[in-house]
Amino acid sequence: MWWMMNEGGGQYCSKKSDDICGDVCGQESSQLSMSRIRCILRGIDLKTYIFMFVLIPTCIFGIYVHGQKISYFLRPLWESPPKPFHDIPHYYHENVSMEKLCKLHGWGVREFPRRVYDAVLFSNEVDILTLRWQELYPYITQFVLLESNSTFTGIPKPMVFASNRDKFKFVEPRLTYGTIGGRFKKGENPFVEEALQRVALDQLLKVAGISDDDLLIMSDVDEIPSRHTMNLLRWCDDIPQVLHLRLKNYLYSFEFLVDNNSWRASVHRYQTGKTRYAHYRQSDEILADAGWHCSFCFRSISEFVFKMKAYSHNDRVRFSRFLNPKRIQRIICKGSDLFDMLPEEYTFKEIIGKMGPIPHSYSAVHLPSFLLENADKYKFLLPGNCIRERG
Repeated sequence: MWWMMNEGGGQYCSKKSDDICGDVCGQESSQLSMSRIRCILRGIDLKTYIFMFVLIPTCIFGIYVHGQKISYFLRPLWESPPKPFHDIPHYYHENVSMEKLCKLHGWGVREFPRRVYDAVLFSNEVDILTLRWQELYPYITQFVLLESNSTFTGIPKPMVFASNRDKFKFVEPRLTYGTIGGRFKKGENPFVEEALQRVALDQLLKVAGISDDDLLIMSDVDEIPSRHTMNLLRWCDDIPQVLHLRLKNYLYSFEFLVDNNSWRASVHRYQTGKTRYAHYRQSDEILADAGWHCSFCFRSISEFVFKMKAYSHNDRVRFSRFLNPKRIQRIICKGSDLFDMLPEEYTFKEIIGKMGPIPHSYSAVHLPSFLLENADKYKFLLPGNCIRERG
């Protein structure tokens, strides 16, 4: 007999018949599981159903849309702040002698100033490049500019500087201009292309005639050292071999002051075979209040769109609506973030303190002199002029 009765009248499979009754026992187990599920479902009220089929999908969608924000907000939990810089106080007044200024910084004064080279990679920032070169013009030995026909993200681009070169005739006798062909590798990490272009800029500096102990400014076009900062560094002796510059950090124009913590710009006493053009931290020394960083400071909306798609952080354009011209214009005037991101900080206090739009500033004091002398032409960079050309 294949089935045996237990004392309660139930059936069980005998050990001798395991191979035959296994399927039957499995069926009974499956039926029992389904019965339990039905019992559980009958015990769930309407509110729980709403939670399961409405709130849970909503939460999943919210994570998809705002996952980057969540990640940035929780950054203090998974990333420690970098080692703090050693800040060097910056002393300056136009009526104080250079000898006295160098002494205030703990440096000696030279018999003659060092030569200064300003080297940049150029994309499409014609207005900001003009502002930069006009600010630095009196103290630069050679302006070095490298341009590519490709963005860092592998998108073909016109040679913007070449087509606007006539606007820079004032630097032509001191200009070393070079070009580099793009590799157009879409999908590759944009920082690879950026690094290759910086290596090419090293070679262009040699063509420009840089030599040992010349000063080399390493910074993006929109990171502008002040004129008096560079004059100080070229005249003072015993300055650090590599010195970062702490710049006032602006967004969209000089109306929106984010903070005073832009640090990537640096000045190097050139050493043949050692100095390499880079845009990361290379020293612990930083000079306070040394200039301006005006990020996304463009005249036209089309320039905003181009940079959002072209620069190394283009992955921040998570949705096509981010590139909508009306949205971009609205965000510029409000002082909000183009990429709908939280502040990139390392403590909850700093993140919360910088959340929301940047407060408007109505001070145009201590800005580049060329900007104020040509305020009508560059009014989009001054407080109270947030409307951009559609272009």
